[in-house]
Amino acid sequence: MNKNHWSSRPLYLNFYRLDAFPFSLTPDTEFFLEYGEFKQALEVVNYALSTGEGITKICGEVGTGKTLLAYKIKSSLDAQHQAILITNTAINSKNLTICIAKELGIKNARKIGRQRLIERIHNRLLALQAENKKVTLLIDEAQSLPVDSFDSLRIFSNLETEKSKLFNIVLFGQPELDTILQDKQFRQIRQRIVFSHEIQPLTPEALEIYIDYRLHIAGYRGQSLFSKRALQKLHSASQGIPRMVNILGHKALLMAYAMNDQSVGLEHVKKAAMDTDDAVINSRWLDTRGSFLTIKGYFDPRYRKLGTE
Repeated sequence: MNKNHWSSRPLYLNFYRLDAFPFSLTPDTEFFLEYGEFKQALEVVNYALSTGEGITKICGEVGTGKTLLAYKIKSSLDAQHQAILITNTAINSKNLTICIAKELGIKNARKIGRQRLIERIHNRLLALQAENKKVTLLIDEAQSLPVDSFDSLRIFSNLETEKSKLFNIVLFGQPELDTILQDKQFRQIRQRIVFSHEIQPLTPEALEIYIDYRLHIAGYRGQSLFSKRALQKLHSASQGIPRMVNILGHKALLMAYAMNDQSVGLEHVKKAAMDTDDAVINSRWLDTRGSFLTIKGYFDPRYRKLGTE
């Protein structure tokens, strides 16, 4: 790797011999860890897709890895499987139907009436099934879907032959999704949910494996970069929520780099937590509270945005 490449990169990557940011918030499937909660959720969805029965629901608090799971599933399906991933869940029924039609290769979808478009989708699904191909609809942040879009999902879930469903549907959502589905107007959707799983926060053991795995994927090959006490504090401050782990892990690395430390210790994680909204902190830390990102003038303002070069 040439000198100019290294000199153009944020300094802590060089300092810790990393090829990439280990704690980026973007859903990069290379960083998906098949362990613990993540593995269980993946296995539930894979089994549901293999049986092709009804709707699958995956719930979890904000930041527990649902979006990354959705991308992982989409990227791992074989050539006989087409996945349609919907991430803009403020989408109404008409636009949801149009989006699905376009993904299935139906031309001029916007110019076709909704009922006629559903018929076209049905015919296209039958044609794909004749080719032994399956279609899966993945919907992220499903709790934000408008009411009429849930009705479209009901219609799509009804598309079937005598032997099998033509559509696999997987809903990813926050716990509010369960509350929404309890409403009587969504009874038909709720009754079609065959598999359901709730993603739990990382345990202390899983967090340590998670940290090591992400560092390894990012190119780190040295001794443990986070001390045991740092990992313990990282778990308590993040409550095991992967997104918060990523935010705190990134900031703790920045802090350790600023202090020219070869590893991340307890104090680095404490200061990272005190600089982060929603992190759980101990009131005894508050006498040292401050914006560590500007300590000793080490950091260029561009480093404030996680994962930005």
